Amino acid sequence: MFALNFPAFEIKVKLKQNKPYVFDVVRKKWLFLTPEEWVRSHCIQYLHHHKEFPLSLLRVEQQLSVYGQPKRFDIVACNAAQKPLVLVECKAPQVPINQAVFDQLAHYNLVLKSPYCMVTNGLNHYYCSMNFENQSLQFLESLPSYTAIK
Repeated sequence: MFALNFPAFEIKVKLKQNKPYVFDVVRKKWLFLTPEEWVRSHCIQYLHHHKEFPLSLLRVEQQLSVYGQPKRFDIVACNAAQKPLVLVECKAPQVPINQAVFDQLAHYNLVLKSPYCMVTNGLNHYYCSMNFENQSLQFLESLPSYTAIK
């Protein structure tokens, strides 16, 4: 695939019928390797190896209902009680991070109420903390580790 702005990780990739597949360590299955899946795989490794989130507390591409419409989030990192701590929206590297991406994240977070959020296209990463009382967010330099926010 292509280089991303994440630390180097060992990510399992294989060809199946001349098509690339990547192993998802959370869902424990091989997935067709799209640019967005490449970013998601790196982000999972980043959350696990650099931010100390146990793989067992990561949720990947699960459905939720937003205003009665079925949607799928990319990644949610939870605490031991399964409450969301970090909501992550992943985009392919060629997709610019713009207001529409943040709006998508905000709609998902209306339901999930995650105190931290991350948006990434693999090249650019944005982190923020949510203040639900004031209905505001604050951009952060980096994402706190699991041990700091659990």
